[in-house]
Amino acid sequence: MDIQGKVALVAGATSGIGEATAIMFARRGASVMLSGRRENLLRSIVEKLRAEGHTAAYAACDVTNEEQVKNMIAFTEKTFDRLDFAYNNAGIMSDDVETADVSSAEFDRVINVNLRSMFLCMKYELKQMLKQGGEGYSIVNCSSIGGLIGMPGRVAYHASKHAVLGMTKCAALEYAARGIRINAVCPATIMTPMVENMMRTGAITKVIEPMGRIGTPEEVASCVLWLCSQGAGFVTGQGIAVDGGYTVQ
Repeated sequence: MDIQGKVALVAGATSGIGEATAIMFARRGASVMLSGRRENLLRSIVEKLRAEGHTAAYAACDVTNEEQVKNMIAFTEKTFDRLDFAYNNAGIMSDDVETADVSSAEFDRVINVNLRSMFLCMKYELKQMLKQGGEGYSIVNCSSIGGLIGMPGRVAYHASKHAVLGMTKCAALEYAARGIRINAVCPATIMTPMVENMMRTGAITKVIEPMGRIGTPEEVASCVLWLCSQGAGFVTGQGIAVDGGYTVQ
């Protein structure tokens, strides 16, 4: 996974999988732009990476806001001159509520964060990559096993994550011949702050992956880096399950 000298953007990098991916990109030799809403956390991660001798910067951004996303990509170009890889990671979980009882406002909130943000990020990442020309670019979106299967009580979340995969496949076909590969990762239960909170509140009560454990952010990050590398040079339009075997049961 030789990514030395490349420029990577991680949208949704303040914690969990996004943070782990940004750190892994930097430690493998890429220049990294971290993005998210919590500027204090972004600053802390960037300072840590710079102290280790890596090249990193951050852009505070609400990825549901088109103008802010546009400015984030422009700032990445201004800072690093280009963009080679992007990992779009921002997302939220919906409450455990049956479909008939889900409010329209809650449905819209989940779709806005989990789907609209992916569309906006891809839109402006693609514009930047196309402007640069050449090939070897890669975009990875974060879907979920919720994009591969159904589950009671999660209609808004699963709808958004299924849609992320559909969007990924369409864009992959559009840009395959123009040097841009687009894929998605589909994690199962991963030990992130969001999952830790769900375990505390009882929203998650047991782990039923065949491996018998919860995955780590670094295990998902490794898949993202592989998808960006030339090791995955013939892989596009795929939703890769990082789920300890959950979806093959």
